Amino acid sequence: MNIQKEKTLINFKKAQSLLSTIIEMVEKDQYCIDIMQQNLAAIGLLKSANRMLMEGHLNDCFKKALSSGSEKRKKEMIQEILRVSRLSDK
Repeated sequence: MNIQKEKTLINFKKAQSLLSTIIEMVEKDQYCIDIMQQNLAAIGLLKSANRMLMEGHLNDCFKKALSSGSEKRKKEMIQEILRVSRLSDK
């Protein structure tokens, strides 16, 4: 596993742990602001992981598609990236 994937996985695992903590906090009826801060931390980790995934995709899959010579594959890759980018803007 490359370093980029390892960092991404670490962020996902940290976010998973935070989500468990958030669920417990809600179940224990803890202070709303504290829950929101933890929620924002989890969102930040997930956004960071998403950026790392995109960077890895562009540096690996996208480069391979561009060098493949297939115009159809290039267009598909561009459409995939645009679709994911639109989803991340929501």
